[in-house]
Amino acid sequence: MSELSGGVLERTKNEEAEFVQPLVLGDRLREIRLSHNLTLADVAEMTGVARSTLSKIENQQLSPTFQVVQRLVAGLSIDIPQLFRTAPASVDGAARRTWTLAGEGQAHPTATYEHELLCTELSQRKMVPFKTTVRARGFDEFGEWVRHDGEEFLWVLNGPVAVYSEHYEPLQLNTGDCMYFDSRMGHALVSCGEHDAEVLWVVAR
Repeated sequence: MSELSGGVLERTKNEEAEFVQPLVLGDRLREIRLSHNLTLADVAEMTGVARSTLSKIENQQLSPTFQVVQRLVAGLSIDIPQLFRTAPASVDGAARRTWTLAGEGQAHPTATYEHELLCTELSQRKMVPFKTTVRARGFDEFGEWVRHDGEEFLWVLNGPVAVYSEHYEPLQLNTGDCMYFDSRMGHALVSCGEHDAEVLWVVAR
């Protein structure tokens, strides 16, 4: 086999691997969900796909139908390639920048939060910033703890809020207060004032 034909064959294998490997759809769905700080219950409400079905997909116990895939991409405001392919393994980040004008973030409403995702254009980001309106008024509105890999910074823009965390008593934070914590610890945020609270969240992955 010539060096040229060997190189073509190797590229073909690599290109095939690029498409085959990301088709572990459950892992990709979980990655998207956690990057948006969403629970299975949140995604179920946004997409109309049952929570039990989502859990089976994420755990590789069920292959979704095309109809379910359509609901996922519509509800999560993504396109099909985003769901089936991961971002490039490395990018040249020396000159990257993006911005979001006031009120022009990407909306992601859930049962307990109304997220506005900020600066979403860049792939392979190490941080996920978003502004959140906290709708929940009690911890019982959450079906389960929110938890995911990474660390979080939380700054209260309009309070007060109660921060529930798995290993601590609830903590009240008021306007201007902030908090930094390990995202692997179960957590949830509740408005404890007359109006919905607003917070700035930054998740580092």
